[in-house]
Amino acid sequence: MNSVGEACTELKREYDQCFNRWFADKFLKGDSAEDPCVQLFKRYQLCVQKAIKEKDIPIEGLEFMGPSKGKSENSSS
Repeated sequence: MNSVGEACTELKREYDQCFNRWFADKFLKGDSAEDPCVQLFKRYQLCVQKAIKEKDIPIEGLEFMGPSKGKSENSSS
């Protein structure tokens, strides 16, 4: 599946491959140590955020963009 932004698709593939490898080879075998894919995810996340802004996609009310949105906004949920 491609990313929301064409420029982000390769980053998405790299992250997906890294995560799937880590999940199968480490996490499922009991090694829950640090996820080595965090930096790839952050690069991909920034790319997606930029694509969303460029395409003017409304995202009000969505909480998938990370902690920068503020945890207290929906603390009563």
